[in-house]
Amino acid sequence: MPALAAGLLLAIASPAIELPDLGDPSSGVLSPVMERKLGEQIMTDVRNDPGYLRDVEMVQYLNDLADRLLAGSPDKSTPITVFAVKDRSINAFALPGGFIGVHTGLLRSAQNESELAGVMGHEISHVTQRHIARFFEKQQANSVPMLLTLAVALLAARASPDLAAAAMTVPQALAMQSALNFSRDNEREADRLGYQMLVSGGFDPAGMAGFFARLQDATRFLENNAPAYLRTHPLTQERMADMQNRSQQTGYRQVTDSADFQLLRAKARAAEGNAREAVAAFLQLDALRGMPEPARRYGLAQAWVRAGDLKQAAEALTAARRAMPDNAIIESAWGRLLGLQGDRATEVFYDEATRRFPRSRQLVHDQARWLLDNGRADRANTLLQQQTRNYPGDIELLPLLARAYADTGRQLMSHTTLADYHAKRNELRAAIEQLRIAVLAGDGNFYEQSVAEARKRELEALERERKAERDKGR
Repeated sequence: MPALAAGLLLAIASPAIELPDLGDPSSGVLSPVMERKLGEQIMTDVRNDPGYLRDVEMVQYLNDLADRLLAGSPDKSTPITVFAVKDRSINAFALPGGFIGVHTGLLRSAQNESELAGVMGHEISHVTQRHIARFFEKQQANSVPMLLTLAVALLAARASPDLAAAAMTVPQALAMQSALNFSRDNEREADRLGYQMLVSGGFDPAGMAGFFARLQDATRFLENNAPAYLRTHPLTQERMADMQNRSQQTGYRQVTDSADFQLLRAKARAAEGNAREAVAAFLQLDALRGMPEPARRYGLAQAWVRAGDLKQAAEALTAARRAMPDNAIIESAWGRLLGLQGDRATEVFYDEATRRFPRSRQLVHDQARWLLDNGRADRANTLLQQQTRNYPGDIELLPLLARAYADTGRQLMSHTTLADYHAKRNELRAAIEQLRIAVLAGDGNFYEQSVAEARKRELEALERERKAERDKGR
C-alpha cells in the first residue's frame, strides 16, 4: 500500500496535522482514550487516500467476520473497525484504537475463509492486547513528538516496509529496529489468541498455519521480495511449529466457505488490472482453480461491466443468479446492471430485494443512488432519513441524504447533513464550513436554523480545545 503509507508519513511531517496531545510520556502506557483519538486522526488521512476502498458489501463482510472472531476473544470490550484497501499486495495491519486495514490482495490470495479468518484473528489480537500502546510504553523516555513520529513510521512500515525504512533517519531507524524486535514477542501472543478466536468462531484450526506456511514457501523463491505481511510479521521456526502443533492437537475440522467469501474474492479479482485483463482472467479456468462456478460467473460479470459489455455481463450474472438465487451480493450486482441498462423494472426490483435481504447495506445504498439518479429525490429522502436513524453507524449514507435534501430544495438541511458527515469523519474544519454555509442558506425553519447555529458553536469550541491540546504537546 505505497500511496497510503506515503500519505501517513507526509501527514506526520506536516505542521498542520491535528494530532492529539498524548500527555506526559513518563506516565507510562498510552491510555485507551488517547489511543483511540490517535487512531481516529490517522483514519482521517486514510479515508482521503485513493487506496481507501468504499465498497459497502466488502466492508460489511469484513466487519461481520471480525465480530464473529471477536466473540471468541477474552476481551470483547475493545471496538474493532475493519476497512478495506485496494491493493494487490498480501497484507493486513492494525492501527491504534482498533482500526484494522485489509488489502484486497489478502482477500484474493486466501485459499479458504479460515485462512482469511486466521490473519484477521491475529490482527485483532494485536489490538485487544494493546501492542501499539506497549510500544509507546517501551519508548517512554523519548519526547512526545518522537513517539508520534515513530508510531506513524511503525504503522507505515506495516503497510509498506520499504517506504517506511527509506523515510526514517538513522536514530529513528535504530528505534524502529527496537520496536520491531519488541513486536516479535507480540507476534507469538497474537498467534495464540488469534488461534483461540479461529477455533471459537467455528473455522478450520489449520487455517492460520496453512496460510503462513504458503507465504513462507513462496518467499523461498522471491528472495528479497517477500510479501509485505511477512516483512512486518516476521515468521520464525518456533512460531510455525507452535501454530502447527496447536492445529494438530485440535484436529481436522471440515469447514465450508461462505458464499460471500467466494463472491468477494471474485469481486476483488475483477477489479484488478484493466478491464480486458480482468475478463481474460475469468475466462482462463485453469487460473481460477478452487473458485466455485457461481463465483467465477459473478466475477466475470463484474469484469464485463468494467469492459462496457452489458450483454455479456447479463449472461454471466444470470447464470450466477440461477446457481445462487438467494444471495444479496449477487442481487445487488443484478440491480446495478438493471440500472445501467435503463430497465423500467429497476425500482420494483429494489423494493423486493431490500425486503428479501434487510441486512444488505449495499442494496440500500444502491437503491438510494438509483432513486436520486432517476428523479425520485422525495422517495430517496424518506428512505435515507429512515436508514440513517436505524443505522447511525453507516455514515456513507449521509452524502446521499445531503444530495436528496439538495434535490428537494432544502439547502440548509443538505449542508447540515454534510457537516454531520465530516464531523463523524473527524474533519472538524470541513464540518464547520458546511455549517457556516447552512446558516447563510436562509431556507430553514427557526428550529433547523437554531440547531445549525448551536452545532457550529459546539464544533468551533471543540476545534479550539484541540488546538490548545496540540499547542500544549509541542
